[in-house]
Amino acid sequence: MQDYFEYRHTVGFEETNLVGNVYYVNYLRWQGRCREMFLFERAPEVLADVRDDLKLFTLKVDCEFFAEITAFDELSIRMRLVDLAQTQLEFSFDYVRLDPGGGTLVARGRQRVACMRGPNTRTQPTRVPEALVRALRPYRAPGGPQLAGTRRT
Repeated sequence: MQDYFEYRHTVGFEETNLVGNVYYVNYLRWQGRCREMFLFERAPEVLADVRDDLKLFTLKVDCEFFAEITAFDELSIRMRLVDLAQTQLEFSFDYVRLDPGGGTLVARGRQRVACMRGPNTRTQPTRVPEALVRALRPYRAPGGPQLAGTRRT
């Protein structure tokens, strides 16, 4: 079993600039899409909670670029859990261009997320839902948090 959640994407023309390479903001969009697909495929009860009262606020996002990609490149965006605190999570994302001989790491990103509840005018931090912790257990990054029922504070 893989230690990451994978979202596959084919780059389209609309994601490139005039020079033909991918515009940087798309890497950040793909992080969000990968996270959404994880919830859809692996944690539907958390997705239902998001539709109710749970809010997942992105606090910080970054991406480091190693190689250019262009239209019709096939990507594997690989998400891992890096950190788990009482009310926050941090994910890493490896962007791998899929080649006939394997893959090439073209970028690496991170995203810090806070769990919140309540009306928009009185939103408060809340614990990371247990269902989300369970769903993330197989995707812990090497050296990442221990998820055997205990949490970091």
